[in-house]
Amino acid sequence: MREARKPGIARLLASLFLLSSLSGCSMFSASNAPVDCDAVKNQEQAGFSDAKIASDLSTSVEKVAACHGPKTAVGPQD
Repeated sequence: MREARKPGIARLLASLFLLSSLSGCSMFSASNAPVDCDAVKNQEQAGFSDAKIASDLSTSVEKVAACHGPKTAVGPQD
């Protein structure tokens, strides 16, 4: 009876390993890749919009906008 269980356990472990390795692949997908802010800066200086830069870099507009940093006010404040 014990010998009949071994193939089932082996299949179960192999299935778990396969599922865990496949789920880890999403961590390296392009959608999770960081944006190269130097490339964003270069394209911004060339006059491209955030939407165009995002399209060129295959990323979201939000990630491109994050490269700009926080907006700061210039001049005297009330």
